[in-house]
Amino acid sequence: MNFFVVTRKSIVKVIAVVLFLLAAFIWYSFQAKVTPAFNVTNAQEVREIHLVTGEFTTSTEDGEEIEAYRFDPGTINVKTGEQVRLKIFGVNGEEHPFSIEGTNIQGTIMKGKETVVPLQFDKPGTYRLICHSHQDYEHHGPMIAYIVVSE
Repeated sequence: MNFFVVTRKSIVKVIAVVLFLLAAFIWYSFQAKVTPAFNVTNAQEVREIHLVTGEFTTSTEDGEEIEAYRFDPGTINVKTGEQVRLKIFGVNGEEHPFSIEGTNIQGTIMKGKETVVPLQFDKPGTYRLICHSHQDYEHHGPMIAYIVVSE
């Protein structure tokens, strides 16, 4: 007749294996599941990207009111050759005349209205969407969005 003897050493080994398996399970459970944010199935499809104009207002300790305007989101990513329709809705500020650096694109975003800008970049790089009313701190800016174009 054989007896199974439980020793302190075997208990420590079993606990170590159980803790390792538990840690591996927890690690695997919390791994980011990769889900594409967009899926372009046809090269001729146009992806729509929505932006809004926004404003931050606060007061300094001495009571001076300060404000800053911005595009939200402040950065968008596109691929070279991708057809994009940029839809910018004017929420804050009466109007925002803008241009996109490195292109001939320009226009004006009006409060309460949507401005649609068709985009397609042939070269990778970072292109700035600049509001000309709010270019610097003195004019409640800079109000700039970045269009990052990658291959």
